[in-house]
Amino acid sequence: MPKNVLLICTDHWPGKLLGCAGHPVVMTPTLDQLARDGVRFDRFYSDSPVCVPARRSLMTGMYPENHGCATNKAMSMPFKTLPQAFRDAGYQAYAVGKMHVHPPRARIGFDDVILAENGRYQGGATGDYQIWMGEQGYVGREYHHGMSNNDYNTRPWHLPEHTHQTNWITEQMVKAILRRDPSRPSFYYLSYGFPHPPLVPLQMYQDKYSLDEIDEPYRGDWAADAEKEICAVKGNQLSNQHYTEKEIKMARRAFYAQCTHIDHQIRRIIGTLGSEGIRQDTVIAFTSDHGDMLFNHGMTRKRLMYEGSANIPFILSGEPMAEYRGTVNSDPYCLSDVMPTLLDLCGIVIPDTVDGISMFGEKKNDIVLSEIEGSTCMACDGRYKLIYYPVGNHTQLFDLDNDPCEMTDLDHNPAYAEIKAALTEKLIARFYGGMNDWVTDGKLTGLPDKKAELGPNYGLSGQRGGHWPVNPGLLGAVAM
Repeated sequence: MPKNVLLICTDHWPGKLLGCAGHPVVMTPTLDQLARDGVRFDRFYSDSPVCVPARRSLMTGMYPENHGCATNKAMSMPFKTLPQAFRDAGYQAYAVGKMHVHPPRARIGFDDVILAENGRYQGGATGDYQIWMGEQGYVGREYHHGMSNNDYNTRPWHLPEHTHQTNWITEQMVKAILRRDPSRPSFYYLSYGFPHPPLVPLQMYQDKYSLDEIDEPYRGDWAADAEKEICAVKGNQLSNQHYTEKEIKMARRAFYAQCTHIDHQIRRIIGTLGSEGIRQDTVIAFTSDHGDMLFNHGMTRKRLMYEGSANIPFILSGEPMAEYRGTVNSDPYCLSDVMPTLLDLCGIVIPDTVDGISMFGEKKNDIVLSEIEGSTCMACDGRYKLIYYPVGNHTQLFDLDNDPCEMTDLDHNPAYAEIKAALTEKLIARFYGGMNDWVTDGKLTGLPDKKAELGPNYGLSGQRGGHWPVNPGLLGAVAM
């Protein structure tokens, strides 16, 4: 039984963006080795592919239905959390990096949190990274690169290498491990804010990729008007950003570079576990809150149920996982299953509030449900995925075994009518609250259709500005 757990979470990392998942370009040697020495779950999904609700599911083991959030609005967390469950069992629990909770300094059960919140000053809290940047003589300069947190323009990091947030978060976790109480087991939560935009990789990592080798985005035969008619009208944001083919290649290169940077930094953590003599007793888990469409099917960002956005990595590795070495599990699981799985591996009682299941227990998920409040949801049984947009009562069906990139929509193919009907029934059975208004006499009827309209982008996709001194008008603002 492992004595320690290291849970690594990134932001915006698609499940297929790993060398071990067959991606032809991205370089992830560390994660590939962790997968070879452990188990990779390739049908693993975000309960809600946007930061706040996804992280609530990760930290509580609860579905959005029960933790109360399927939108990107930070809320208090009055539930038994994953770190609190570990602490109740005698563990010390420390977090470093992005938390995205309310209030921002809430520890949600951790002994301590070293915070890096991507320039968010809501609620009056300044992150430890921002404080440290000021101490290094770079006060307020974190966003002088001029790139936005929610678009895909790119340039290299503008300050010395050691000031990059990915390096800083790694260094703080190294220090947390060194400061541990050696007489007690540990739970560590390492939460990187990248590869989420801004796309500002270190120059050395961007140089690892040439534009000529960057793979082109793929587009399904159903996706000609998808950005206009599905993303927007059916409830998601309509893209008001315009990119040339060159800019798209540059964005994908920068994104891959930020992934490789994280991959290499994880090696420092593993090395520290080894030098401290606790590596052999530590389970290492790697995941993300959600993915990123990265221009596939003509779309960007998250909030969608296609594989790029909703499917995320989950790897369990380390010497305590030796019996699963080199395996791939294709059963459907989601972020709410992480808490019960890690507790189960450590022999800790799973709280009654948890909705998820242990991935090593006898019970299996019939389907996993993912949702964005009021706009879209999906049911996946591991092979087939049904996506539903209530606006316009629009459904899509994909066979992930034979069509992993979702190039062909089988929704109107009569050969798949029974499969669609079975998934629809299972999806409706999971509806709650206002979702029940989308159903009449047991059938999906949805909401009236709407016409898409391209909106303005006066704020340039949530562009950050000056960060010093802190603008009082930002205090209490909604998270972006």
